[in-house]
Amino acid sequence: MSTGFDLRLAPTAAAVWAVTLLGLLVGWGAAAATAACALLAVPLVWPVSGNRAWARGALVVLLLAGVAAAGMAFRGHHAEHHPVREAAHHGERLTARVTLTSAPIPLRGASFGARRAQDRALVRAELETADLAGRRVRASGPVVLLVPTEQWCELIAGQRVTVRGKAAPPRSGELTIAALQVFGAPTEVAPPPGWQRAAADLRDGLRRTAAAELSPAAAGLLPGLVVGDTSALPPEVEQDFETAGLTHLMAVSGANLAIVCGAVLVVLHLVGAGPLLSALGAGAALVGFVVLAGPEPSVLRAAAMGAITLLALVLGRRRSALPVLSASVVGLLLLMPELATSAGFALSVAATAGLVVLAPAWAAALRARGVPVGVAEAIAVPLAAHVVTAPLVAALSGTVSLVAVPANLLAGPVVAPATVFGVLATVVAPVSGWLAGAFCWLAAPELEWLVLVADRAAAVPGGSFDWLPGTAGGLLLAGLVVVGLIALRGKRFRVLASVALLLAVLVLVPVRSAVSGWPAPGWSMVACDVGQGDGLVLATGRPEEAVVVDTGPDLERAAACLDRLGVRRIPLAVLTHLHADHISGLTGLLGRFAVGAVAVGPLREPAWAMREVLRDTRRHRVPVVPMQSGQRASWPGLVLDVLAPDPALTRTQTAEDANDASIVLLATTPAGRLLLTGDVELPAQGHLVAAGLDLRADVLKVPHHGSRYTTPRFLNAVRPRTALISVGDGNSYGHPSPFVMDMLTRGGAEVLRTDKEGDIAILPGPQGPRHISRGDPLRAVDR
Repeated sequence: MSTGFDLRLAPTAAAVWAVTLLGLLVGWGAAAATAACALLAVPLVWPVSGNRAWARGALVVLLLAGVAAAGMAFRGHHAEHHPVREAAHHGERLTARVTLTSAPIPLRGASFGARRAQDRALVRAELETADLAGRRVRASGPVVLLVPTEQWCELIAGQRVTVRGKAAPPRSGELTIAALQVFGAPTEVAPPPGWQRAAADLRDGLRRTAAAELSPAAAGLLPGLVVGDTSALPPEVEQDFETAGLTHLMAVSGANLAIVCGAVLVVLHLVGAGPLLSALGAGAALVGFVVLAGPEPSVLRAAAMGAITLLALVLGRRRSALPVLSASVVGLLLLMPELATSAGFALSVAATAGLVVLAPAWAAALRARGVPVGVAEAIAVPLAAHVVTAPLVAALSGTVSLVAVPANLLAGPVVAPATVFGVLATVVAPVSGWLAGAFCWLAAPELEWLVLVADRAAAVPGGSFDWLPGTAGGLLLAGLVVVGLIALRGKRFRVLASVALLLAVLVLVPVRSAVSGWPAPGWSMVACDVGQGDGLVLATGRPEEAVVVDTGPDLERAAACLDRLGVRRIPLAVLTHLHADHISGLTGLLGRFAVGAVAVGPLREPAWAMREVLRDTRRHRVPVVPMQSGQRASWPGLVLDVLAPDPALTRTQTAEDANDASIVLLATTPAGRLLLTGDVELPAQGHLVAAGLDLRADVLKVPHHGSRYTTPRFLNAVRPRTALISVGDGNSYGHPSPFVMDMLTRGGAEVLRTDKEGDIAILPGPQGPRHISRGDPLRAVDR
């Protein structure tokens, strides 16, 4: 019985993908052997291909797989024996002339130590010449540059530059010749092609207009919807989109192109254009959008997927969509084989397949049951895309989202108008600023709705749960999805599944939150598990209010900890010093909680960190206040005495002394005296002891994540009952030091570590402070 779909090219696409992966992951030798086997098998199949359908399919598979494998063998051999690759294996320095194939992309991710990832950017380029050990090599090939963001941020794709850096081998699974570590500005910078410059000016015009007309969140989101530019998006909003499963809206995808080309088709239809003119207009829109966003691999991939989506959903030729999808996969892999290991490519292919296979059938089924046409498609499209991509997302992230489908259902109806208005604003900005502003104004309600949906979805308790990561987890979830889809064809099973889902939403999630034992009633302080950094929360004695001391190394973990504790207001956020592992979570708090003020010490170094703090606090109209020794702040259930730093000492300190310039706080709480020490090291500890201060405390937040730079004299002066070490699991610094832990244990302290315990709450007890770890209420210990 016919399925209604033409699957003949699907095995070919799968075979080409498989041999491409083989060449990337195993090597050019394996690809060459595969090519030889495939091409040698062609004469065996050829004689029967004339009258056997399976033989004709096998012949196509063998030919294209052989071609793909041969291409991989050639490319892999070229990359492996490239003279710059050989220099990279020895870590040689070189001077290279390259042509940029992408604009600089600031690195994202958790910050570390005194530096932040955003200080560096990644640039893809094509090598032209290289000077190696006094000899010039003329050999092309793709390279990756790791460059200082500030000195490269104005460059765009198409520019030729000269760079000097240190070569390193690329990551496995790539055809890149080498990665170049560059620490200076480029020289001999050539102007870009005119069309690249024009596209960059259009993108800049959109950013300027959006910033002038929209709120910060909406202004950052609009370029993301239109051209995938999230550089101006507030980090807390970006985190909300990721948690809610809406990140795909801010990446150039087939959906963007389908929306733009679909809008062009609608306009041409309304003016009475014929099929040929409509096709030409949609094609011109597609090409124009590719130029606007930049002809990078991800955009070209999106163009192919967008064309397929249009074919299936706009032109209504559902049966032809799968062959075109398969042919596009083959073509893209032959041209850009590194897409085979790209998660974005796999997600695009899966989502497009879901849109052309599942979405029309599900929408028709809903319409048959009386659901209005627009509503049926609004439900079927995000549901189909989520179902087919969920196994891949689970394999990559190790989580399964329960809020992604409803969030996409709520967001879906406004994405298309917001994108269209954004494209129109981009196009008219060079001609009329007023008209561009009007289009941004029309997009504003849709953008604010998207921000609201992401914010509310991200705040849902239990909105996602952990899953087995990697290939095994992806295959397991894929199997469950297939079984579920087959079972849902039965009416009785659909009723049972609906009841089970309703019970899970109404009963299991609330019960899970209620029995977790967290937050611990009456807590005085919580050391949040923020990874390799500090994030402390002190109860003020007022409902839903707490003081925060440091915010950890990333945007989400400190904010998530406060959410779990039910905190809504932060009268004071103290940044003990300006290292990234203590301040990088601040932006996540400013956008989500009511923050009264941010306190910093007298040393405003590193300078980049202070600029970042000032930028973020000004955006949210939060004052920055100075904090130094001798000050006191109090609330009904909390008193903070500032013991350090002494401003007289910080006058001679530099950015290298930031640890010793940490703010040191003595907190008086219902649970006892808590000494919070930031990252103070030997000199600062010596000053505290020499000053004759009463350092005795029931609980010590051990300095600098338990590093070796802690003196016995200081620990003897504190004599804590409980020692908290905020430290990241498996960190590369060797924290905490066994020597320091031994000193604490021999001094009678119970040592608690966030990498072992998770979030740790300190509570009042009958004989002093006690503690409890999140998720394990039975571990409460009285001291």
